[in-house]
Amino acid sequence: MLAPLSYGSPDMMTRNAARTLFHPFATAVLTPPAEGSRTLFLGAEAGFSLPEGFAGTLHAVQPFKPLYEAVSKLGIDTKPAAEGEDYDLALILLTRHRGANEIMIADAIRRTKPGATIVVAGSKEDGIQSMRKRMNALGLDPDHLAKYHAQAFWFVRPDAPEEVIAKLDQPEALVLGRFRTAPGMFSHGEVDGGSQFLARYLPKDFAGAAADFGAGWGYLSAELAAASPQLEAIDLYEADHASLEAARSNLASIVPDLNARYFWHDLARDPVKNRYDLIVMNPPFHIGHAADPNLGQALIRNAAQALKSGGVLLMVANRGLPYEPVLKELFRDSDEVARNARYKVLRGVR
Repeated sequence: MLAPLSYGSPDMMTRNAARTLFHPFATAVLTPPAEGSRTLFLGAEAGFSLPEGFAGTLHAVQPFKPLYEAVSKLGIDTKPAAEGEDYDLALILLTRHRGANEIMIADAIRRTKPGATIVVAGSKEDGIQSMRKRMNALGLDPDHLAKYHAQAFWFVRPDAPEEVIAKLDQPEALVLGRFRTAPGMFSHGEVDGGSQFLARYLPKDFAGAAADFGAGWGYLSAELAAASPQLEAIDLYEADHASLEAARSNLASIVPDLNARYFWHDLARDPVKNRYDLIVMNPPFHIGHAADPNLGQALIRNAAQALKSGGVLLMVANRGLPYEPVLKELFRDSDEVARNARYKVLRGVR
């Protein structure tokens, strides 16, 4: 899954940052792109309107499925990963992951033409001020302005782009010597404690069809395959496209004979068509800064619909989250399998 602070609809500060990103063009501080130009928009989110005179083609990139859908509904060409090069302009909306932000800036430099302008916006919570200082330290000398409780800065693509790209690009992490991950993914540098706890209670003799809801970069799927070598098949559902692709690569390397399928899917909103004997999950539980049990409950409801009669949901959650009532409502039988100082493993039987 994606880092919990990024799940769900963007909060007000993020929407303000989307407006701030276009403010230099709306006020003619920057010249809007002309007809025939191509603009790359990394980290695209809805919540903005194009300023008057902003022409050319806008190519948006958003790997997180709910935000991707919102941008696509604006009629903008949107993809989950960046493609192409020689863009005339790049726009970047920061996230709350510094490493992922630096990767986006490096990618914008890589994919733009010499002399192109790169515009970056974000809120204080996104680290916009420290990122502007970082650009100054790299000799990019950005201009900036503040508006809508956020800030935008911009700079011209450097004459020696390779040097700057090398300083901004982030190396992959190698977790447990097997799983390759990248900044911006949920718990990208180590296995999340909840997932580790759940892995202890995965079945040892399961032989049916399984699903991993919020699969992240594939840890629980790999652990289930190791615990139950007779596993018939597993489907991985994940809202973050980059994490899903990492899971695909990781499982192909770790368990190459596993019968696995991969779905870029918003489990909080969209039902699952397939049916399973077992679903495992470590659901996200934050929107913005606040814990929101409704998010995990939505995934539990989706899981209940996706399980066959007699099928089992096995999930982990922070001890304080109130998931037991919804499990009791939707499942024929439910109980707590285990708990430690921080987490609990819950089970529901359809």
